[in-house]
Amino acid sequence: MNRHIKRALKYFLNHGLRSVIGDKAFLKARYRLEMGKKLDLSHPVTMNEKLQWLKLNNRHDEMTLMVDKIKVKDLVAARIGKEYIIPTLAVWDRPEDISLKDLPDRFVIKTNHSGGNTGVIVCSDKRRADLDAIRARMARSLKSDDIYKSYGEWPYKNVERKIFAEMNLGESPVDYKFYCFNGKADSVMLCTERSTGHPKFYFFDKDWNLRRYNKRGKEAPEGFTLPKPEGMDKMFEIAAKLSEGIPFVRVDLYNVNGKIYFGELTFFPASGFDANRLPETDAYFGNMIDLSLAVNEE
Repeated sequence: MNRHIKRALKYFLNHGLRSVIGDKAFLKARYRLEMGKKLDLSHPVTMNEKLQWLKLNNRHDEMTLMVDKIKVKDLVAARIGKEYIIPTLAVWDRPEDISLKDLPDRFVIKTNHSGGNTGVIVCSDKRRADLDAIRARMARSLKSDDIYKSYGEWPYKNVERKIFAEMNLGESPVDYKFYCFNGKADSVMLCTERSTGHPKFYFFDKDWNLRRYNKRGKEAPEGFTLPKPEGMDKMFEIAAKLSEGIPFVRVDLYNVNGKIYFGELTFFPASGFDANRLPETDAYFGNMIDLSLAVNEE
């Protein structure tokens, strides 16, 4: 695709084209732009293809609660226990309502609807916090981060946007991303060297064998491994339980000196446009996604 055409298409996809052409045509155009090939929604086979299919055909109200970073805490606490939940310290409707007065010296402020770290501020010393800068960044996140409009991820469509503060788990806590298929946690993805700005991702199975699922894993030397964190077996158990009845979900957990905390649920990693995953992995994961579990309440 010509780079000028590609740039123009990306602009329109990010600025309301979905509402004009509809979700199905939008996802086909976005897939062609991101992956450089045609999207088969009639007979999806790979993980990337099936995730796009699920965006259209797996739509029920609980999914909205599950991607809401505030409301999901109650759902998860009911399933695995409140001891795994990061305490919420405050909730605000508007940036101008944010107050640091009653917060501890260390905290994290987030928006409840955004993906990645775009709507996250980590504060390690309240005395040095810039309240105006915090409010400005949260205002931008509330207005601009729209995963449904940009990537067709339906669960985010009806999330009532909020700002909240929660307990700070410490400097750069490691999150462990479990790839789960209807009660089966196949593997966990670890990130190393995040602080360098050039993170490296590796997959390990429950027996702590390196799985060469992505480009980085394929290139790793023979015998490569990483230290297995304390409580990893329990983390696999928790992730599997939280994924029961769901065709696919990535369960993100933290482990702070052996203490396990729930992070979030992600239905569409990389929004189903992951070119870093090896083709054989895309097919392997795709084979494990049971589309018959999809529920459409629309």
